[in-house]
Amino acid sequence: MIARIQGLIGAVYEHSVELTVGMISYEILVAAADVKHLQTQVGQRVEFFTIDYLEGSPGHGSLTPRLIGFLTATDRDFFQLFITVKGIGPRRALRAMVQPAARIAAAINSRDAKFLTSLPEVGKRTAEQMIAELSGKLELGPETTQTTAAAPRTAEQERAIIALIQLGEKRPDAQLLVDRACRADPTLVDASTITQAAYRLKAGG
Repeated sequence: MIARIQGLIGAVYEHSVELTVGMISYEILVAAADVKHLQTQVGQRVEFFTIDYLEGSPGHGSLTPRLIGFLTATDRDFFQLFITVKGIGPRRALRAMVQPAARIAAAINSRDAKFLTSLPEVGKRTAEQMIAELSGKLELGPETTQTTAAAPRTAEQERAIIALIQLGEKRPDAQLLVDRACRADPTLVDASTITQAAYRLKAGG
């Protein structure tokens, strides 16, 4: 089992990336929420926390190995719980994850069916199933109650979060720092200045 992999992003597609490791290129399926950021990382070294699984029908003898990658271990842990919900397979889950995992988890814990049904692949029945099976099982950071009520983050804010993660922050902590920085100074608009402001907040408590 491949648990973690680093390599150069060669190409980014609608649902996957091509990652070159030495002389080998891997196809890695990714969550919808990560695609835009990964498009900015072509030619750059990226680390993925991975899950491998067999796709297809054992009864027909047609099984294809697939590799799914996430930018943080926390996102991978959420995904592994997410796909335990009846009717949500890996491909469907990845398409549904157009929002950060922490935001989806917060919606499940707060039983926010309206938010969940706004996700692709999630209808009313599926949202109810997700809440029934996962509510209370998801551990979240201190930003939980703010996450479901907050306006969607901008692309630059999401890039700042990824930058903080790559600098060693956990995703929930990075999200909280970015949200606090942008609330304190609404004029912050690009990822670089948001990241700097977030670190100043951290340094100052």
